[in-house]
Amino acid sequence: MLYALAKTLHVLGVLLWVGGMLFAHFFLRPALQVLEPPRRLALMREVLRRFFAAVVVAVLVVLASGLAMLRLALRAPGFAWPLDWLAMTALGLVMMAVFGWIRLGPYRRFVIALQADDLPAAAAALARIRAWVGFNLALGLAVVALVLLV
Repeated sequence: MLYALAKTLHVLGVLLWVGGMLFAHFFLRPALQVLEPPRRLALMREVLRRFFAAVVVAVLVVLASGLAMLRLALRAPGFAWPLDWLAMTALGLVMMAVFGWIRLGPYRRFVIALQADDLPAAAAALARIRAWVGFNLALGLAVVALVLLV
């Protein structure tokens, strides 16, 4: 029962995080091209503020539920780490570090540039965010594929 709860929370956290990146990267961003740059940048600030707050929660849920599942599995006699669990753990930790980098680096510069009304710097920071989110999305999709294919 506890394992099933932890796994459910884990999958929901991953769905929010990876699904949100997929939506933003392939649907929201292209649709924003109809807006003028100042409005587009302001809207992205609000979207990213909300999404990144949700991702912080998702990361904590994914980390806590993953550790809980591992702790419960370690109690089983003869438990050995499955290779896909090792890969998932490693890639998940990389994704968390990348998110931390995005949130504390390019996103912070993006917000500061918008507050200073420096639209070129804000656009450049947003382009860096987009590139790193694309990288993290690729990692997230690789984890999902790994788990489903192994």
